[in-house]
Amino acid sequence: MNYYLIAVSGIVLSFIFIKFAIYFFPKWNLMDKPQKYGLKRQPIPYFGGITIILSFILGILFWLTVDFKLLILLSLILFVGIISFVDDKKGLSPIIRLSMQLLLGVVLYFVGIKIQTLPNPLGIEFNLLSSQFAGVAIFSLLATVIWVVLIMNSINWVDGLNGLTSGISSIAFFIIFLLSIKPGLHTIDQSVVATMALLLSSIMLVFCFFDFYPAKILMGDTGTMFIGFMIASLSIYAGGKLATALLVLGVPIIDAIWTILRRILSGQSPVKGDLKHLHHRFLNAGFSDRQILIIYYLITLIFGLLALFLNNTQKVWAILGLIAFMSTLVLAVVLLDVEKSRKKD
Repeated sequence: MNYYLIAVSGIVLSFIFIKFAIYFFPKWNLMDKPQKYGLKRQPIPYFGGITIILSFILGILFWLTVDFKLLILLSLILFVGIISFVDDKKGLSPIIRLSMQLLLGVVLYFVGIKIQTLPNPLGIEFNLLSSQFAGVAIFSLLATVIWVVLIMNSINWVDGLNGLTSGISSIAFFIIFLLSIKPGLHTIDQSVVATMALLLSSIMLVFCFFDFYPAKILMGDTGTMFIGFMIASLSIYAGGKLATALLVLGVPIIDAIWTILRRILSGQSPVKGDLKHLHHRFLNAGFSDRQILIIYYLITLIFGLLALFLNNTQKVWAILGLIAFMSTLVLAVVLLDVEKSRKKD
């Protein structure tokens, strides 16, 4: 594989589709609604996820031979894109979105893209395929479904600042690519994963350029759901990379878990949106958009690079360290937010 050409193709395809969207989306009324969120600015092109999906599919069809597993994956991508586009356009209930995510996890399991083992700090991997019922490894199925739901919602919920999701995902995909081509690490051919990850990293890098404040285009749920699905899929496609994904996406994952617990403890629906995510807390505490982006990018990059040089057991300890670090960070930001609100009152 000529990975340099793959990266260039992702950049070119993404640039062409984005420029096309910026020009034509206003004519087709595919715009955002800033007044809905109390924003005082002109509408900008929305549904940018379409450009991401099209760039990726064309790149895959050019660089890879489509086998059964890849064909199913491409079909699921189209399914995610269509449902999420309708959600962006019309607004679907959280139950429909959750049902889509659950279905995606189940289908991935039955086509062989599934979580087979789980590492732990003692260095002993739990075999999730050992306990089966009617030919179905129940724990593997549950782990795969939960993983897909967690990652898709983590990516979707972190999309609250221009350039945040696109920047984090570009780094995440590039780390997965580097891990896939690391010599002596894999017994299974990783060229398919490497190609998909590098394409996506290149595509998201270009999108981040146009998505960065002040944004010229937004990806919408069409983009965030697709990105979340692809990170969840690639991290278990042809060999698990769960520990790596947990490290790279530590910020959005911990934010998502914290958000779910916070909503449940306050008597709210865990899937009902609000403006109390970690990046919102940062904003309320007085940080600028650019400062928040730098913080998120640096944490993602640092823990992503750590994932390249640690074994599975060490990664589990690093994940525990990340949890402790993020818990401290969340507490500090919340206290800053509360203190600033108290001074205003």
